[in-house]
Amino acid sequence: MLRFSCGSSFFGTVLIDFASSKGVTSTDPKSTKRIPAWKRALDLLCVLLAVPFFVPLFLVIALIIKLVSRGPVFFKQERIGHLGRPFVLLKFRSMKVDSSSDVHQAYFASLMKSDAPMTKIDKIGDPRLIPFGRILRSTALDELPQLLNVIRGDMSLVGPRPCTPFEFEKYQPWQRKRFNAFPGLTGLWQVSGKNKTTFNEMIQLDILYASSMSLGMDIKILIRTFPVIFGQVAEMLEKRAPRPKPLPTRLKSPPTPTSVY
Repeated sequence: MLRFSCGSSFFGTVLIDFASSKGVTSTDPKSTKRIPAWKRALDLLCVLLAVPFFVPLFLVIALIIKLVSRGPVFFKQERIGHLGRPFVLLKFRSMKVDSSSDVHQAYFASLMKSDAPMTKIDKIGDPRLIPFGRILRSTALDELPQLLNVIRGDMSLVGPRPCTPFEFEKYQPWQRKRFNAFPGLTGLWQVSGKNKTTFNEMIQLDILYASSMSLGMDIKILIRTFPVIFGQVAEMLEKRAPRPKPLPTRLKSPPTPTSVY
């Protein structure tokens, strides 16, 4: 049995029986409930309330991207969503035009087979990033255009992160149960350790959410997301801050004053 501590009084300690997920086949539309009306209503209400704040932010980010890098403002990529259905995901472009995805695919494939924490490749150093790109990704501002995906109904505010077709093909049958939920901008995994967890731990948290999502859980996850983002920003700023030079181990003695007599 795996034990996950969500690190928050909102959720307490969650117990998940890993063995109980074995033998689960891929998602089946006939056996999966449709997205609840309360979830759609919560998504649209939050987006509506956020519009006055995010529209100016959208314009500022778009202007910065055009100033620091050639190419389009938005990055479009096919992702796998609810019940394994593909859709086009939108992001602010944080990488150079025509950057190869081979590095990311190889890195993620290795994480899927290991028990290593899912540290973002950005932290290791990614030359594909444009100026300002690391800030966009660390603050999750690059994901703001996915609010349009939420409005279109491709995504929800809360849910498992949508994976690429490359990753989807490598999922084991039991792991595809996470697609019983609509993909989201944030989720139980994001507020439960995120890059400190392994791939299988992420899958377990996603499956737990898909099987027990509720209005109360979505609201708590949304609230919990803000301190997580602030923590990521603080971590980024701490790494960017110049380190003070170490003091010499032995101070030189002051020069002896010259006698004037």
